[in-house]
Amino acid sequence: MVVRATMLHSLRIEARRGPVFSTSEALINYLLASMAYASSEHLRVLFLNASNSLLRDEVMGKGSVTQAPIYPREIMKRALELGATALILVHNHPSGDPYPSRGDIEATERIVAAASALEIAIHDHLVIAKSGWTSFRERGLL
Repeated sequence: MVVRATMLHSLRIEARRGPVFSTSEALINYLLASMAYASSEHLRVLFLNASNSLLRDEVMGKGSVTQAPIYPREIMKRALELGATALILVHNHPSGDPYPSRGDIEATERIVAAASALEIAIHDHLVIAKSGWTSFRERGLL
């Protein structure tokens, strides 16, 4: 447990250096190490400022083996509190399959609509699993 905690701390520091997009590999490594083997779904939101630097990385929902609650209102409220101008959504699939479900896609659409009304960009929604990860943006889902 000490080794895992040390590794996550190191990966977190690396992921937070500079703009998030200049260190996307470090960000993915951190997310894989911290979420891929969780036994229940977690929704995390990475809150970014105007230069895409990480303001906060917060768990916004914990759920069961097959789903985590997603509340667009609470996500937007927190983004406004932090002064975030962009978000990266991240959740894990304990099943090991990184492909987004229909529910994942619909929830993301609701978040994008809420964010758009507040001029907050959604850069991506990542699904993390034991077998890898999927980017909504790369799959044309965002």
